[in-house]
Amino acid sequence: VLPAEPDIEGTIQGQIEAFQADDFEGAFGFASRNIQSYFQTPDVFGSMVKNGYPMVWRPDELRFLELRDISGNLWQKVLIRDADGTVHLLDYQMIQTPEGWRINGVQLLRTPDVGV
Repeated sequence: VLPAEPDIEGTIQGQIEAFQADDFEGAFGFASRNIQSYFQTPDVFGSMVKNGYPMVWRPDELRFLELRDISGNLWQKVLIRDADGTVHLLDYQMIQTPEGWRINGVQLLRTPDVGV
């Protein structure tokens, strides 16, 4: 477990705030070039998030957990509570670019069956 990295947290927070404002172009800007190439346009990217990760598009609570180095890749674990009160754990793979930290992928983790 690595110490917290405010710039990584700021990137994730910035993308989520952009989603909350339906600013898909802004949210797309926080994604790595690999992600941008894959989804091609902010609208396609926004649709994927709205449909596949609704808890990211409209979170009720966001909490940063541990930052880890796994095989040379940095992963930021994030707890998100959605509007229904369901807790989700997500892992954000982060990469450093000349423009700053960018999100290179997100995995939905299995949540433990305990209260958080």
